[in-house]
Amino acid sequence: MRIWSLHPAHLDRAALVACWRETLLAQAVLAGRTKGYTRHPQLERFRAQADPLASIGAYLSSVADEADARGYRFDRTRILRPGSAVLVIPVTEGQLALEWQHLGAKLEQRSPSDATRWRAATPTPHPLFTVVAGGVEPWERAV
Repeated sequence: MRIWSLHPAHLDRAALVACWRETLLAQAVLAGRTKGYTRHPQLERFRAQADPLASIGAYLSSVADEADARGYRFDRTRILRPGSAVLVIPVTEGQLALEWQHLGAKLEQRSPSDATRWRAATPTPHPLFTVVAGGVEPWERAV
């Protein structure tokens, strides 16, 4: 499961669709609707919020906004708590840098045109996150 800290605009089609599906799974876990993935480390930052379902709903809404901008149709009715006002979640510079490199490696393999766009870009966070100083997040398992 990869719930990207990067802005959805950086993701290629495959990563955007996978992010949507995996975050819907994360939402199901947070809502107690599934028994799998309950201890997944990526969920720690959402569980730490006052209203985890509202936070993951805000995350999903931004992913759906990017899908809309590309002409894709993601089913927004699947978002349990859309449009809730939530506080931004801190993400470290180190985490964002790690995810940026991880995304770049994936793009080099599967999408040369997106990899070219990636090389010319600067990483920005998903709208739900605000960047703070620090290394890779303690919940990250990709290192």
